[in-house]
Amino acid sequence: MSLTPRHTRLQALALSLLVACGAAAPEPAAPAAEPAPAASEPAGEAAPPASGAEPSNAEPAGHQHGGGHQHGAGHGFHKDFSDAKAFSASFDNPERDLWQQPEAVLDLMKIAPSSTVVDLGAGTGYFVPRLSRRVGAQGKVLALDVEPKMVEFLEKRVQENKLANVEPRVVATDDPQLTPGSVSRILIVNTWHHIGERPSYAKKLAAALDATGEVWIVDFTLEAKKGPPAEYRIPAEQVVRELEQGGLRAQLVDPEPLPDQYIVQARR
Repeated sequence: MSLTPRHTRLQALALSLLVACGAAAPEPAAPAAEPAPAASEPAGEAAPPASGAEPSNAEPAGHQHGGGHQHGAGHGFHKDFSDAKAFSASFDNPERDLWQQPEAVLDLMKIAPSSTVVDLGAGTGYFVPRLSRRVGAQGKVLALDVEPKMVEFLEKRVQENKLANVEPRVVATDDPQLTPGSVSRILIVNTWHHIGERPSYAKKLAAALDATGEVWIVDFTLEAKKGPPAEYRIPAEQVVRELEQGGLRAQLVDPEPLPDQYIVQARR
């Protein structure tokens, strides 16, 4: 079929419109980008050790007196002993007898029947029943500790074992709170290194002794595999000096029966 000039003009117009519409049409939108993955949450902190767990260098006995971390007489090794039940598992372990040799220590002290003795830093009461037997029904054992939870634990132990001659007490960190001239023996086991201002504390111990009274300190040697970290230990010679600065006459017990500890005796 032949096209007339009119048809030709209409064709050209239609083609122009198609081209124009194609140019004006927007290009298809690009696919939306996937959202970036969220940043990973920081890893959580390691779980704390189980309650009551002891570090590998934990002391097998003792308690706290004051704070600090130096050999100097002005500081003591601070440690939390509030979980008395957990500490009792090590403090009162029968295997402790092998190296602590409690009866040998008490034999050296020559405790008189009917006397008043002090267990300073009594903890869960490892020495308390033994001291109770030594002084007898007419004697008295003052079991002192600065940690209320330890004393609470000890009170239950005293009641369960019917130790009528034992009196547990909570005392201040800087004062044993003893009546002057009232006690015959003061036993301090694995505790002296916890006490702050030790010469001043020794002066208060000296005041508490009767005319023939004595202080006996048992603590870990610098070489012992047991006990507190090495930097918190006190040489026996320093203990002697600190007691003498408090007005006592002190000496290292030699020979002594303990494999990991020294014994210092002091009197007025």
